[in-house]
Amino acid sequence: IMTERPQITEARTSYTFRPGTQTLPAAVAPRVLNRPHSVTAEVEIPPGGAEGVLLCQGTTAGGWSLYLKDGHLHYAHNYVQRTLHHVASSESVPQGQHTLRFEFEPTGAPDIAHGKGAPGRAQLYIDGRLVGETDMPVTTPIAFNPGGMACGANPGSAITPDYQAPFRFTGTLHSVTVDLSGDLIVDAPSERRMHMARQ
Repeated sequence: IMTERPQITEARTSYTFRPGTQTLPAAVAPRVLNRPHSVTAEVEIPPGGAEGVLLCQGTTAGGWSLYLKDGHLHYAHNYVQRTLHHVASSESVPQGQHTLRFEFEPTGAPDIAHGKGAPGRAQLYIDGRLVGETDMPVTTPIAFNPGGMACGANPGSAITPDYQAPFRFTGTLHSVTVDLSGDLIVDAPSERRMHMARQ
């Protein structure tokens, strides 16, 4: 189950999604687990604000969701319905066009034998500025089941109790790009804090 699915096309590190399309089955969705990755959404926030899911994968049984609520950017990782790891932006997303980004950087190796995915640092960015971060001690190790990926809404059961499904995005969502290349935004102060905490 840990072996990458064979494919006849060239290997890809970037996947772009748009709202209003069908849920992507887990077998063909980007494999974000246990690796550096980012999720970048190009949005337009109307007067009065917007809320809703930008991109998500999974269900109440486990998954992750990047969304806006109460004006703030949020990311939630539901670890097999046992633990919910959550981070929110320290500032609200103002009216206008913005680039909203989530990044995950592993800080350790996964322990698959004991059902634990890689721990890591989760970060949120608004227009390239770091606005939120947290350390996740454990993530989902292998797969989300069911594990469909959806853009612009959370169909089925809600991944996090922070909202009610389908929680469709009420602003304009142009696209969401999942990047698996590991080329992350460098934030030197946060990296120094992380290294000092390990000492």
